[in-house]
Amino acid sequence: MVTLPPEGAPSAAPVQIEIVVPARNEARRLPGGLAALCGKAAALAIPAAVLVVDSASSDGTAEVVRQWPAGPVPVRLLHCTRPGKGLAVRTGLLATRAPFVGFCDADMATDLSALDVAIGLLAEGNALVVGSRGLAASVVENRHSAVRRGGAAVFRAMARRVVPAATDTQCGFKFFRGPVARDLFARQRIDGYMFDVEVLHLATRAGYRIKEVGVRWRDDGDSRLQLVSGNWRNLLDVFHVRFGTYPPPCGAASARVRIAA
Repeated sequence: MVTLPPEGAPSAAPVQIEIVVPARNEARRLPGGLAALCGKAAALAIPAAVLVVDSASSDGTAEVVRQWPAGPVPVRLLHCTRPGKGLAVRTGLLATRAPFVGFCDADMATDLSALDVAIGLLAEGNALVVGSRGLAASVVENRHSAVRRGGAAVFRAMARRVVPAATDTQCGFKFFRGPVARDLFARQRIDGYMFDVEVLHLATRAGYRIKEVGVRWRDDGDSRLQLVSGNWRNLLDVFHVRFGTYPPPCGAASARVRIAA
């Protein structure tokens, strides 16, 4: 059993790790992903809870969560009234209270066996643990075209100039000690996909060491990230992070976040 240090005043909630799942129009993939996550979370050495953030979906994403059967792992739903993966993750993590927190993608592309590794490293005192597909120990099943893989390689080279300590900024598997996550995401501003680069940059500047771990990762061919399709906003956001030319702070509150009943 992992022994955790207390954070502030004692909490009545037994949950010691909260896992955020950002979801935009994920009614098709979410049931399978949520079932896998809840099954894994129930088997963890510490009590866990899941928080799904509906990122202004136009399908039945929220209904999937509302109808989720009760079980050993509580599943909560938050709503964001405007889209953005960065906004959804920020909203979820700032709503957490557990000593350990993190997020993973709705498709569970990262094999959930990495959760045990992440919890162990956080319990040892690491501030943040991030999955990386760029390590020799990682196993990656990639269905993308050669053109897209080439574009991703160019992006990774750019991201390394902003966050030299990270071999893979965009893997959707990042876990933190709770106070660290709430500190970083209270200052994080980018609402779109490049929030990963920003939060790792903020972590580096704050003196937190980035601990990367190898993962088993499977691409389901339905990636929402468009690096090679004219999406220059992603590159512009990386530029903002690199040179500190951020847009005005927008914060989670400006999205009119609502906790679902």
